[in-house]
Amino acid sequence: MFTGIIEEIGAIFSFVKKGKSAALVVECARITEALKEGDSVAVDGVCMTAVTIDKERVSFDLSTETLSRSTAGLYKRGAKVNLERAARLGDRIGGHLVSGHIDGTGKITARKIVGSGIDLEIKIPRDLARYFVEKGSVAVDGISLTVARRRADRVTIALIPYTIESTTLKTKKIGSAVNIECDQIGKYVENFMVRAAAAKMNFS
Repeated sequence: MFTGIIEEIGAIFSFVKKGKSAALVVECARITEALKEGDSVAVDGVCMTAVTIDKERVSFDLSTETLSRSTAGLYKRGAKVNLERAARLGDRIGGHLVSGHIDGTGKITARKIVGSGIDLEIKIPRDLARYFVEKGSVAVDGISLTVARRRADRVTIALIPYTIESTTLKTKKIGSAVNIECDQIGKYVENFMVRAAAAKMNFS
């Protein structure tokens, strides 16, 4: 489990596809502290398992599911990625609970400077739109963010200067793909209501 508060911006050192899977090596500095083999790390919001670790690099194995559902299949050497180690029991949750299981990808359709911040408009998959509410939470490339506005399959995220400087969103352009993880609360509520409705119909 993660919090959506990015600890470090890393860089892709190597990305090698192996059939339908892939091997990834990320250059970093801060997150390797106290990191052990087998620990979970969110890379652009995707939960990955650390395979090997040294002072400046961490390697990961990527599954077919990860490559097909996220932006990981687009990685290139030198690309910047958001990094966060898994939260520990007792840690503050400065963002919101993020599982690291990507629901789909979105595409940036507008980028507007507003004062010292930036408004990003993201086109989201239509089947995910029902999980977005104004002032609700969403993880974009692993970053805990708040939905400022929603219009059909478009959501607007208002970025403050700290988020811009501390994450890879400062490098994203119109057309850039981003990982989307919807707030888990909405998915659990929907699942409960669907099951409750089905049970009621069966009972009657």
